[in-house]
Amino acid sequence: MEHVESQGTWAWVSRWLFSTNHKDIGTLYLWFSLVMFFVGGIMALLIRAELFEPGMAIMKPDFYNQMVTLHGLIMIFGAIMPGFVGLANWMLPMMVGAPDMAFPRMNNWSFWILPFASLLLIGTLFMPGSAPNFGWTFYAPLSTTYGPPSTDFFIFSVHLLGISSIMGAINIIATILNLRAPGMTLMKMPIFVWGWLITAFLLIAVMPVLAGAVTMVLTDRHFGTSFFDAAGGGDPLLFQHIFWFFGHPEVYVMILPAFGVVSEIIPTFSRKHLFGYKFMVYAIVSIAILSFLVWAHHMFVSGIPLQAELFFMYVTMLIAIPTGVKVFNWVSTMYRGELTFECPMLFAIAFVVLFTIGGLSGIMLSLTPADYQYHDSYFVVAHFHYVLVPGALFSIMAGIYYWLPKWTGHMYRETLGKWHFWLSVIGVNLTFFPMHFLGLAGMPRRIPDYALQFSDFNAIASIGAFIFGFSQILFVINIVKTIRSGANASSQVWEGAKGLEWTLSSPPPHHSFIEAPQVVFHDPAAEK
Repeated sequence: MEHVESQGTWAWVSRWLFSTNHKDIGTLYLWFSLVMFFVGGIMALLIRAELFEPGMAIMKPDFYNQMVTLHGLIMIFGAIMPGFVGLANWMLPMMVGAPDMAFPRMNNWSFWILPFASLLLIGTLFMPGSAPNFGWTFYAPLSTTYGPPSTDFFIFSVHLLGISSIMGAINIIATILNLRAPGMTLMKMPIFVWGWLITAFLLIAVMPVLAGAVTMVLTDRHFGTSFFDAAGGGDPLLFQHIFWFFGHPEVYVMILPAFGVVSEIIPTFSRKHLFGYKFMVYAIVSIAILSFLVWAHHMFVSGIPLQAELFFMYVTMLIAIPTGVKVFNWVSTMYRGELTFECPMLFAIAFVVLFTIGGLSGIMLSLTPADYQYHDSYFVVAHFHYVLVPGALFSIMAGIYYWLPKWTGHMYRETLGKWHFWLSVIGVNLTFFPMHFLGLAGMPRRIPDYALQFSDFNAIASIGAFIFGFSQILFVINIVKTIRSGANASSQVWEGAKGLEWTLSSPPPHHSFIEAPQVVFHDPAAEK
């Protein structure tokens, strides 16, 4: 009996440890993303607890800066990106008609690098000399001359995370370009597939740039080079150029898959084809190209020439056009549709509204003279969190609610999901909207204490953060209940209005702006 039990245990372990099945690996990515989301979230709540009121001093300033550094890195490389890769692993082969990912063993390897890299990153907290405390952007000379000894382990973990991302991106490109079903041309692919195809090219282009930056930091620290040391003929500003040449496309690595998820969900719950499919594809490609031309809008206050500032200002404003096309197309898809408001649709609508707020504050930041005031203030924190929390994070949640019945064969609890949605939306807006006012009033970021006039908005933001953080427990409960005891999902999960079952191909057939695409409805009663 014991032998049988040990065999069963080993079979379970080997299934998850050595799996080359894209669905199993997608599941691993999603669970890992969820764990890292809570780890990074706890760090965020520690930050907000310190900022609840001035003079709290519940942690040392050095530890506060370590939390700021690790929170950013863990949320980007541990939560958001693996979450989207998990969705990609699950859905891309099914969407393009492939039997699996192109390189299944590499797929397994690209995942299992992640836990070890993340443990190395988090483990810096327990190393002599403390964890890195120079912010997630690790500007030189803070990371070169003044970084603690654990900075070297931080650099190694970033290398590993980059290797994982590059392998995943190669796998995705090879799958989409080589394993599509016969007849599926590029312009027949779902928008989610297009979003990931372009994202994968971005990853391959920019992750080596990050690897170069951290390697130069390492050699400046230990091998006598002076890439970023002015005393040795280097330039600290060079680091910013290299980092942001990676950093800005990285923002779109975290948002283009979100565009794809939302572009699948909104047509479903609007009972209409996606409006302007081709223009959505062109917009994704345009955003990706322009993302390589705007990096120095993070550097307006660094002393770059006026002509450069003007160039980066204009190109940054230009990127709002394809983004606006996407928002217009989502709204047009919903216009006069038979909308229903299940959890995936609620998160998708919240994405459109709140991501647009983040985009509008981004246009404000793109203005060089205005950025002189906003830079390094809480206005910037509000901007990028409106892009990444109700943007990237909400779209991952929308995708999980949308595809969970397909994955598990069980329906989630709709009421519990809506509680999760409303508490999340209220928490996000209470947390980040007041930060716009704090930034405009002059409150600097990354400082653990502040003047008394900022106390009211900070208290509201901290309360909102705890509402948002604890509401995610409902999300976990809903997922676990769905897997273990959810009601069986029907073959047609999302039913249309008045009990009509509907079919909706993605992408739509040939259409134009003049001739609206038609949706085919099936009435089960009539067929009987």
